[in-house]
Amino acid sequence: MLTLTYRYRIYPSAPQEVQMLEWLETCRRLYNYAVRERKDWINSRKCDVNACSLQSEYIIPADTPYPDYYKQKKALTEAKKSNPQ
Repeated sequence: MLTLTYRYRIYPSAPQEVQMLEWLETCRRLYNYAVRERKDWINSRKCDVNACSLQSEYIIPADTPYPDYYKQKKALTEAKKSNPQ
C-alpha cells in the first residue's frame, strides 16, 4: 500500500494570520496546561512518606485521580462552556 503526502501552501491575509496565531497560542496554552497538570500529579506522589518536606512538596489531595486523557477532555468541554472565547 502506498501512502501519499500532500503539502499545501497557504497565503493568509493579515486578519487571517492574526486569527491563526491566536488559535496556535490557545492550543499551546491548553497543551502546556494539560502536561503541567499531569506532571504535578506525578510529582505529588514521588517522595516517601517519611521523607517529604512540607515546604517544597506538591500538596495535592491523596484521593485525586490521575488526570488522564479522558478526564482532561471532559474538563476541557466544561471549560469551553463556562468561558466561551
